[in-house]
Amino acid sequence: MSVKLQKGQKVSLSKDNAGLSRIIVGLGWDEVQQQSRGFFAPKPQPIDCDAFALLLQNGKLLDTRDVVYFGNLTHMSGAVKHMGDNLTGAGDGDDEQIMIDLNAVPAQYDRIVLAVNIYQAHKKNQHFGMIQNAFIRLVDARNNNEMCIYNLTENYSGQTAMLFGEVYRHNGEWKFNAVGQGTTDGSIGDFAKRYM
Repeated sequence: MSVKLQKGQKVSLSKDNAGLSRIIVGLGWDEVQQQSRGFFAPKPQPIDCDAFALLLQNGKLLDTRDVVYFGNLTHMSGAVKHMGDNLTGAGDGDDEQIMIDLNAVPAQYDRIVLAVNIYQAHKKNQHFGMIQNAFIRLVDARNNNEMCIYNLTENYSGQTAMLFGEVYRHNGEWKFNAVGQGTTDGSIGDFAKRYM
């Protein structure tokens, strides 16, 4: 049975899922329908959100190769894989997925930050206030059972990147923290600097 999480809530992934080794992190969002502003006004551009993962050591990003995103689909350890870029967010279900093999995550990594940014947000004058129904969910890859889901319900107007949540190790078990924190970072690189 899936647990619906609230902002800031933490849940153990290992405790209720014996033998859990691989998880699918599904991230989704819908674009708010934009109204055309007149016959000669430029047509609204689709919002291209990009999911990414940062593998941290003691809370720090020590190597740019520890960023898994559309330009680096597989972490050098093979433990974290981005399943590909969705350019529009159209359609139901997960818009982008990141696979994590928990057993393969090297011991020096204690936290995996899961975030999304809007590609060229500042240039296109786009922000998360133009997005609705954003969520992050964790699925047991063995049986496709959803373990937990966190729906982001706050108003994120003006925010161009979003820390959805983090998977982390604590006392030998894997946990998930539903964060839901917006930032004004203009790129994945800008967001990553927060952890350097």
